[in-house]
Amino acid sequence: MIGVVIPAHNEQDNLERCLRSVLQAAEHPILGGEPVRIVVVLDSCDDGTQLIAERYLTQVLVVTARNVGVARATGASYLIEEGARWIACTDADSEVSSNWLANQLAYGADAVCGVVEVDDWSLHSADVRSRYEAAYFDQENHQHIHGANLGIASHAYLLAGGFPALTCHEDVHLVRRLEAVGARIAWSCSVRVRTSARLDCRAREGFGDYLRGLGTLAS
Repeated sequence: MIGVVIPAHNEQDNLERCLRSVLQAAEHPILGGEPVRIVVVLDSCDDGTQLIAERYLTQVLVVTARNVGVARATGASYLIEEGARWIACTDADSEVSSNWLANQLAYGADAVCGVVEVDDWSLHSADVRSRYEAAYFDQENHQHIHGANLGIASHAYLLAGGFPALTCHEDVHLVRRLEAVGARIAWSCSVRVRTSARLDCRAREGFGDYLRGLGTLAS
């Protein structure tokens, strides 16, 4: 079984698009009908996020940590206990490509770090977009790490100690631990996710704050 973990804090405006894209990826013929279980980890939600998750018949877990590392770890642990051999991670404000899961597994690696595309630049200046694209390497062996586009074999995840309980950069810490234990990591540009460039970002020091920082430089 393949598991998908989606942490969410008040994502009623975005989660449906995310779930639709993951469900489409779960139907890819290369997966050969292998079951895909989706877990949405609600972290301190007080909007309609849970109703949307339940409408799509996904597994819902609830934490009150306001901590994305805790949320991802909770979902991953649950799926591994349920028998998942592979854990794929994305974010509730992101949409995965239709071959997202198929391409992760095709590498035969212990972990796959994919790339992200910004879905809408309209909230940012042309200078921000230019600075971002100049610094981003959308190619194989890119070395970018995104919690919105990360896949890990369950055995490697456990060997590396899982996601740490950090409010940001939990993805980076896990990948560095994977490197330390000798995991085979694929740095893929064929594993793709479209993600939000919104200004009301959920995780401090995350992707949204990175874009804000580029705006400061541009000004």
